[in-house]
Amino acid sequence: MSETNAKEVNGRGAMLLHTPFHSRTSALNELNSWENWKGYMVSHEYNDYELEYFSIRSQTGVMDLTPMSKYRITGPDSEAYLNRLVTRDIAKIKIGRVAYTVWCNSDGMIMDDGTIFHLAENHYRLCSYTQCIDWLMWSAEGFDVEIVDETKHVAALSVQGPTSCSCLKNMGLTGIENLKSFGIMSFPFEGGELTVSRTGFTGDLGYELWVEPSLAEALWDKLFAAGKEYLIRPFGLYALDMARKEAGFVQAAVDFVPAEDTVRVGRARTPFELGLDWLIDFNKPFFNGRKALLKEKANGSRYRFVMLDVEGNKPANNSFILNKQGKQIGTVTSAGWCPTAKANVAFAQVDPKYGQLGDELIAEIYYERELTWTKVLAKSVVIKGPMFDPARKRLTPPAKF
Repeated sequence: MSETNAKEVNGRGAMLLHTPFHSRTSALNELNSWENWKGYMVSHEYNDYELEYFSIRSQTGVMDLTPMSKYRITGPDSEAYLNRLVTRDIAKIKIGRVAYTVWCNSDGMIMDDGTIFHLAENHYRLCSYTQCIDWLMWSAEGFDVEIVDETKHVAALSVQGPTSCSCLKNMGLTGIENLKSFGIMSFPFEGGELTVSRTGFTGDLGYELWVEPSLAEALWDKLFAAGKEYLIRPFGLYALDMARKEAGFVQAAVDFVPAEDTVRVGRARTPFELGLDWLIDFNKPFFNGRKALLKEKANGSRYRFVMLDVEGNKPANNSFILNKQGKQIGTVTSAGWCPTAKANVAFAQVDPKYGQLGDELIAEIYYERELTWTKVLAKSVVIKGPMFDPARKRLTPPAKF
């Protein structure tokens, strides 16, 4: 089924696009559970999101990543343009490497976070949550660059888990075991090209596969045939959300609102307020938001972003964070039980006077059982995190299976 085909999904006339993998994902989606990801249909879960999560942590899980916004940036000023756009020093990203970064508006508020792929000389790909072609084009004034939205022209799979490298080797990707974290390799595939990056959003050993849409079904079939003995299985957004919390990864539109999407003044966040100040390079030339971020660095931030180890097993979703005197000093943005780490984690934005490592705070948790609501005041300790950080995600070559 082609990417341009659409389907009514919710009774309100909403028409969503199918990805190039839809013929495969729809056949496996036993629950018919779907999510609207930027206009595309993607699976919430296929049959059991907890088992899908464990495929990421104990075998190989595969997710359709096609709806991620993808922009190709080329031209003689591409490096200078990206250095003007984002907070990191793009000159440090060598050809064949990937880097995580954020970009801000003039007030230092995060527009979005994402990854930049340095594919060749003066040739980059920017991947992001938001659809930001307008912002990219406005920011390109005065630069000799070409920016193309290639979201629908590149099909992508996320292949994650301890046996993921073994699956790819079994598929015939010779030398894939030598690819280092945040590296890129290309392979001939079915008369075209398959690009593989050692990247992901699960905090585990994993790869992302990029191919032209006409080769998507062949890629899926070959991958699942190669991974059959490794119990390969697809996973959806619910399982991904469990894994990224355990790995300490923030999510746009969940842990922060992209600045361009905010309606109320003061609701956007800066890199400092999300604990992402390590992504800011003040030693490079001017970039969007630099003046505002320097001022914030000198004067302090409005919020501190913390990871909490919450007592008990009740997730602190949408909870208030209190100090020891019972005063509200923050709110939880993400929370959940981490099955592998065996811990109850929460991400929270708190008053900057609080939240030093080791501080004890209180999560005001409400949960419902059989129409009865119960309130729990759970001790919550500020930790460095992440809850799950296995050595295998960095090991080169990965362990053989």
